[in-house]
Formats: sequence, structure tokens, C-alpha cells
Amino acid sequence: MMRQYELVERVKAYEPHANEAILDRAYVFSMQAHGKQKRASGDPYFSHPVEVAGLLSSKRMDSATIITGLLHDTVEDTKVTVQDIQQNFGDEIARLVDGVTKLSQLERPAKTDESKQAENFRKFFLATSKDIRVLIIKLADRLHNMRTIHYIKREEKRRRIARETMDIYVPLAERVGIVDWKEELEDISFSQLNPDARSSIIKRLSDITTREENITQQVQDALEQLALDCGVKFIISGRKKSPYSIWRKTQRHKVGVE
Repeated sequence: MMRQYELVERVKAYEPHANEAILDRAYVFSMQAHGKQKRASGDPYFSHPVEVAGLLSSKRMDSATIITGLLHDTVEDTKVTVQDIQQNFGDEIARLVDGVTKLSQLERPAKTDESKQAENFRKFFLATSKDIRVLIIKLADRLHNMRTIHYIKREEKRRRIARETMDIYVPLAERVGIVDWKEELEDISFSQLNPDARSSIIKRLSDITTREENITQQVQDALEQLALDCGVKFIISGRKKSPYSIWRKTQRHKVGVE
């Protein structure tokens, strides 16, 4: 778990004038509020808001967002009220915490006609969130929860959470442009919803990589030479597709992994 000074240092690295005292106060306030609460993993519950704050700092979010990340579950899961947050941290952070709390209370779509309900919920999510930071905090919250989903014992519950993540949070991450979070949410959800397909794709990708070890470099070299011959200024970049993205493409276009 990230320590107090480590979080402060991460924030001040990109926001030099951040209020160190209020960051420290939020860290301690959240730790005390959650007290002896535990997560399914057995870890102190406080480790979750710290990880959420860490995810937000990785996106260089402002200190108000980081503080909200630390405090985001206090109103829902402890005796702390929005008024307590306001008195201790001011109007802006109280408004953000209240926004996250309200979204958490509306977290699951109805069981009937789930695809339509999920779309309506996504629209409601966007319409009711006056501050985009609320959505980003909820995405960070969901991402850390998904990273620890394997600690949930009941398979049915894991699959429900994964389906909800795929229906709601993946499209939201795409809409706000956080592609790496989108892909990680997809991949973890895929591992719960279709573990056999994911394992199969990972194995086939490993086989292809072993068999065609230098193919990426060969393609890049050929493209570079072609561009040089044509006098074109160029930059070549690429990325690996996630197992879920590959599986979806094989299904949609009826093609093999190769």
C-alpha cells in the first residue's frame, strides 16, 4: 500500500504547488474513518482508497481529485457525512465526494432487459455528472475493484460484476479517452466471463511470438525502407492488442488469431 509521503510526492511531482497539508489530512482522515474495515482479500479497507488515489495520480489529476479518491467511500461506508467532508475539506471536495456517492448508490442496472438498462444508465451517468472528475474517480474505483475481483469467492457474483463492468464502465472509459483503463477493464472482465477463450488466445499468441520472433521488426524495417525510398517523413508506432480485443475481432470477422 502506498504510504502517505509517497502519494504526496507523486502529486507534487506534477503539481508543485499542491497543498501538502490537506493531502496529508485527507489520508489520515480516510484511514481513521475506515478503521478496522476489511476487504474480501483480508487487507485493510483503507488500502482501496489509497490505490484509487494512486491510479488518479498516475493520470496527473489535480489534488482535489486525489483527495476525493482518498475520501470517496467514507460517506457511503462509514459514519462520515457530506457535511463532515465540507467542514474539513471545503465545498469543492464535498461536492465531488457527494457526486461519487450518488453514482455508487445507482451502480447496478435492473435485471430485466439489461443491455437497454445499461445504455440508459450510461446516459444517466454522463447526464448527472456535472464534473468529469466524478466519472474518472468512479472509473479508478472500479478498476481497482476489478484488479482484486479474484478475492470474491462466489463465481456468480464475479461474473455479474464483470458483466456490469463490460456494459457500463468500459464504454465510459472509452468515452472519456482513458484507453489503458478501458483495455484493462475489458481484459479482467473477459477473464471472468470467458476464461477458456482468453487462455486459448494467450497460448496461441505465445506460440505465434515464439514461431515468428522477429516478425514485428521485419515489418517495421520494411515500412521504414519504403518510406525512406519515397522521401516520406514518418514515425512508426504500434501496440499489442489485448486478448479481449483479439477475441472480439476473430468473432466479428470470422478470422483466426494469426
